[in-house]
Amino acid sequence: MPEPTTPVTFPPAFLWGAATSAYQIEGAVREDGRTPSIWDTFSHTPGKTAGGETGDIAVDHYHRYRDDVALMADLGLNSYRFSISWSRVQPTGRGPAIQRGLDFYRRLVDELLEKGIKPAVTLYHWDLPQELEDAGGWPERDIVHRFAEYARIVGEALGDRVEQWITLNEPWCTAFLGYGSGVHAPGRTDPVASLRAAHHLNVAHGLGVAALRSAMPARNSIAVSLNSSVVRPISNSPEDLAAARKIDDLANGVFHGPMLHGAYPESLFAATSSLTDWSFVQDGDVATANQPLDALGLNYYTPTLVGAADADASGPRADGHGASSHSPWPGADDVLFHQTPGERTEMGWTIDPTGLHELIMRYAREEAPGLPLYITENGAAYDDKMDADGRVHDPERIAYLHGHLRAVRRAIAEGADVRGYYLWSLMDNFEWAYGYGKRFGAVYVDYVTLARTPKSSAYWYGQAAKTGALPPLVTTSA
Repeated sequence: MPEPTTPVTFPPAFLWGAATSAYQIEGAVREDGRTPSIWDTFSHTPGKTAGGETGDIAVDHYHRYRDDVALMADLGLNSYRFSISWSRVQPTGRGPAIQRGLDFYRRLVDELLEKGIKPAVTLYHWDLPQELEDAGGWPERDIVHRFAEYARIVGEALGDRVEQWITLNEPWCTAFLGYGSGVHAPGRTDPVASLRAAHHLNVAHGLGVAALRSAMPARNSIAVSLNSSVVRPISNSPEDLAAARKIDDLANGVFHGPMLHGAYPESLFAATSSLTDWSFVQDGDVATANQPLDALGLNYYTPTLVGAADADASGPRADGHGASSHSPWPGADDVLFHQTPGERTEMGWTIDPTGLHELIMRYAREEAPGLPLYITENGAAYDDKMDADGRVHDPERIAYLHGHLRAVRRAIAEGADVRGYYLWSLMDNFEWAYGYGKRFGAVYVDYVTLARTPKSSAYWYGQAAKTGALPPLVTTSA
């Protein structure tokens, strides 16, 4: 790793991007045939989101996408990762597509390509059509076929111009926060349903990969984005090591096992045996999930510190995944989550770039050797304010990005094939159950006027994108 005074440069072909998701930015939830997703329903349910806030308008990207793409181009980004709203394309989650919905994404892709920005499409970023949830959602098997059909439709519509594809974003959150702890849509709290959902997400991913391959040119790259946890034991005692292994299985192995290795960890079955016998796993399912991939996306924010729980342990879990009396960790009531030491973001998450380096090297060396890697999400929320001059200075975010990008460069120097980095997020937006109270964006959004103002971090990151080297740790302005 170079010393801080040494310029930190990246490979010439490295992608410098930013990421968003449909429900968090698009708005226009009732336009052009779109029907409610589970996040429309969840956010309109009293008590589910901060202040009862919703994504009805969000930041109105649906109507302002041309300005947003122009802003990306001005900053110097060369890639943009966005997600498709399933219910904008297939309002009932099944049957033929609504062309008006697809046309929005066609226009967006054309605008990006015209500005020299490489689009990266995520098929599913948590916004399941409500009709599919009414039919049982991810815990029910039919969902895997619905996802494959949806993947084929979008692949046929955009595959001639979009080369980078991601099937699922953070399936752990879909399964365990949506169906386990209930802090995400659809808000269910059934540990067995969360495990069933996890399995069907694995199968849907595999069928989705096959559907995309059948619908697109062979040159296109297909990946999945996992929010794999960096799980660390609080000590090296056998009990704490066992606790870390259990959480590693539930956070990581439950997805990368089937997707990358063609098998679930046997220790995962043992840890959850009091809840289910996993009879919902049918013959051939794991082979279906284990489709060859062209790349792997890794999302990282903060490490996880765990240990064995004392018999009288009580109080909230310090796992960083929202407050709920229901755990997102099925079969892990004997594990205690600890606050990791160090400086924190507005989310309460510890800032630790070493965790990103550790995550990259684990996948580069053990879980996915030979597979190109992309950091498909990394970023921080801060309490950003506009000053009297109309500027937003966020030196904390610049320091965060500097530290984590240095960790990426260190991994590349050690042999990891990391080909791109996507800042989360392009702009402030609807932050799920936190409403509009957490600002992750490099671009500040006035939620009254919806005006966009690049923060200091946007100019800093844009300079890195334009030069391929990290600028000094100073606040950079226009």
